[in-house]
Amino acid sequence: MSALSFLSRMISRATLMLAGVGLLAMTCIIGWQVFARYVLNASPSWAEQSALVLLIWYVMIAAAVGVREGFHIALELGEDTLSARANRVVRIVAMIVTLAFGAAMGVWGGELVARVWSHDIPTLGLSRGFAYLPMPIAGWLIVFFAVEHLIAEAQGKRVEPLWR
Repeated sequence: MSALSFLSRMISRATLMLAGVGLLAMTCIIGWQVFARYVLNASPSWAEQSALVLLIWYVMIAAAVGVREGFHIALELGEDTLSARANRVVRIVAMIVTLAFGAAMGVWGGELVARVWSHDIPTLGLSRGFAYLPMPIAGWLIVFFAVEHLIAEAQGKRVEPLWR
């Protein structure tokens, strides 16, 4: 296993764990909000916004990991009808497009974060930029994972997903 592959697997595992913790935290917050609203008759003002911030964080990060792990949207119907060489070309083109999309998220997401950093989320007292911070993080993770796929493809290999 190469150093790049090892690093990529560790980043993938850590970000999936972070996304899982975010999902669990969001579930607890929503559960508390429902309990407080219907049992205590006093819904916390911070619950909805904090759940939304967590949602943005864990969905963006998990989507980036989806590029590495191969659970992003793909059309496998064409793989059966194309030759091995054509399949390879399609995989390379798809990873280049994915890399470009990740770079766009990284650059313009970073610009969005910078522009709204001075704005606060009223019910949380957090920066609006913090809520959007996972966009550039996920974008650069997508670039990293796409580069790993392109290197593996150039070597005639495939990226080994975590679950194997």
